[in-house]
Amino acid sequence: MDAGLSIGQVAERTGLSVHALRFYEREGLLADAVRRESNGRRVYTEDDVDWLDMCIKFRSSGMPLDTIRKYTELVRQGSGNEQDRLALLRSHQDHVTAQIQELTECLRVITHKVGVYEQHLAEGTAECLWVAPSTAKASEAS
Repeated sequence: MDAGLSIGQVAERTGLSVHALRFYEREGLLADAVRRESNGRRVYTEDDVDWLDMCIKFRSSGMPLDTIRKYTELVRQGSGNEQDRLALLRSHQDHVTAQIQELTECLRVITHKVGVYEQHLAEGTAECLWVAPSTAKASEAS
């Protein structure tokens, strides 16, 4: 049998802290129960690392812990609930797609403003740039 990975090794490979790994286990976010050595130390498998990597991507994309937990429970139940898993993942996919569209619009505005500032700085006309109303009033008062 494979010797497995220690919690420290898994923390290093996933970028999660030891505390976070224990939290994921306690919250039922791992697909399989973590094996224990006779001394009680956790022993992880490559499958555990792969699962954690997926959970990290889910969390980084804004998936709530409750949703990850629900997905994990569905996986643990085995075959027969693939439609439920698909629906859960499609819903999150839609959420992420909307986030990307919103961020793309934000990036468009920022890119435009960067271009405006670059142009004014290159032309020496930076003083023509918009000034916040509160700043303008303060300047008028002095």
